[in-house]
Amino acid sequence: MATYQIDPLHSEILFKVKHLMISTVTGNFTQFNAQMDSQTEDFSDAKISFEADINSISTNNEQRDGHLKSPDFFDAANHPKLTFVSSKFTPAGNQKYTLEGTLTIRGNSQPITLAVNYGGTMVDGYGQTKVGFEAEGKLSRKSFGLTWDAVTEAGGVVVADEVKLLLNIQLTKQA
Repeated sequence: MATYQIDPLHSEILFKVKHLMISTVTGNFTQFNAQMDSQTEDFSDAKISFEADINSISTNNEQRDGHLKSPDFFDAANHPKLTFVSSKFTPAGNQKYTLEGTLTIRGNSQPITLAVNYGGTMVDGYGQTKVGFEAEGKLSRKSFGLTWDAVTEAGGVVVADEVKLLLNIQLTKQA
């Protein structure tokens, strides 16, 4: 069994959500951990786990980040982590995979499917084997209990329900 740990210096966990339905706000988590275990060269049997520290959320706006950490959204004081555990990692041909698993946010667990592109495997200058993946998907924030909403004076929605996930992941094979 080969175990791979995320390389946080060469990985990013991004999300995008519409604001006022006219522009997109991008955020990320700066503190996270992930592991992949696989016995096969094509990773078709991979088991993947991931967690992010809610208090590390960043949208480049302190006030907004504070609101996201509050009980209106993630409730970081009571739910300090979001987690993902895979159930299937299925090759889809042409360096593509489908990743299925359970995402838990704010104590709410929901199935999620991500489209994954395999970037390749490379040995770095230190002799470490690295693998790269890009994953993307969508989720309904409200299905995870992030239900805060407001309406503008004109009747528009302030924050969309749909959240896009974009993950650029580099993993290091453990000795």
